[in-house]
Amino acid sequence: MNTWPKDELARIAVSDDLHIAPFREDGKTSSTPTLIWSVVVDRDLYVRGYKGRNSHWYQAAIRQKAGRISAAEVTKEVAFEPVIGAINDRIDEAYRRKYGKSPYLAPMIGERARAATLRVTPKSQRLTMPRRKLGQGLEVSALSLGCMGYGKAQEIPDRPQMIELLHRAL
Repeated sequence: MNTWPKDELARIAVSDDLHIAPFREDGKTSSTPTLIWSVVVDRDLYVRGYKGRNSHWYQAAIRQKAGRISAAEVTKEVAFEPVIGAINDRIDEAYRRKYGKSPYLAPMIGERARAATLRVTPKSQRLTMPRRKLGQGLEVSALSLGCMGYGKAQEIPDRPQMIELLHRAL
C-alpha cells in the first residue's frame, strides 16, 4: 500500500479545497478538474461526492480507479478506492471539524455523500538508482560504479588492472 509523504498530507489536510480529475477512458489523460472537499483520517486522504454516486467525477473515479489530484501546491497521480463501513463515522467527524461552519456540511455527511466516499492514495513513484559522474563525466550507477559485469563484456582483467582502472576513474 502506498502512503502519503507526511509533509504533503499535512498541507492537503489544511487546504480547504482539492481539485480531483479522474483519468479518461485512455487511462492517461485526466478529465476536467472538479473542486471538492477532502479530509484526512489516520494518515489517509478521503473525498466524497456531494451529489453522491451521481457525481460525474465519482463515476469516472470508480470506473478508472485512478486520476490526478491537486491541492496546496501538491499535484499527484492517485488511485481511488471505495470506502464502506465504520470508518465513515470517523470521516464524518473529520468533515465536521474541518467544514463545520459551512451550510454544505449536512449533505456531505448525509447518506447520499457517504455512499460516494473514496480513499485516495498516491500512485507509486518509480524509484531511480543513485548515479555518480566519474572522471571526465561518465555517469554510472553509484551501486556498482559502472563496473558490474565488466569481465563478461571484456577479457577478464587481473585484479591489479581492475584496481588501477577504479583509481583512475575516481
